[in-house]
Amino acid sequence: MSAPTVGFLSPEPAAGDEPSAVPPPALDAEKLVCYDLALELQVLCASLVPAQHRVLQDQLERASLSVVCNIAEGAGRRSRKDKRRMYAIARGSAAETAAIVDVLRLRRLAPEAQCRAARSLALRVVQLLTKLDAPLLAYSPAGVGPAAVKPSR
Repeated sequence: MSAPTVGFLSPEPAAGDEPSAVPPPALDAEKLVCYDLALELQVLCASLVPAQHRVLQDQLERASLSVVCNIAEGAGRRSRKDKRRMYAIARGSAAETAAIVDVLRLRRLAPEAQCRAARSLALRVVQLLTKLDAPLLAYSPAGVGPAAVKPSR
């Protein structure tokens, strides 16, 4: 006989029990392609800058981490306005990440192939965040936003 479940938690499988075919729960962000790409971008950026360039290394680390964190926070928000704000911040951080990578490439502080890969990831994240934003922008509840503005006489 299995142990009773408490709340949402299920008991640990007993020895000999078959593992459940049910996938583990996922955060909303983990369902987004742009979140996976942002994680990949962050890992790549963390190894891109030589240690002797601490200022650039720190700025790139902060910008690329901001992309991941703001996508996750936006995905976890319920209101469209909050989601849009967080995705806009993530989009800006992705653009900042691409700019820093451009500086690294032009100053020859990082391998060109890695810089191009990082820039490509950053651009794709920006594109996907823009796509995520479109349906949030299109909706305007009655009395709020541009759809509710009366034309001037």
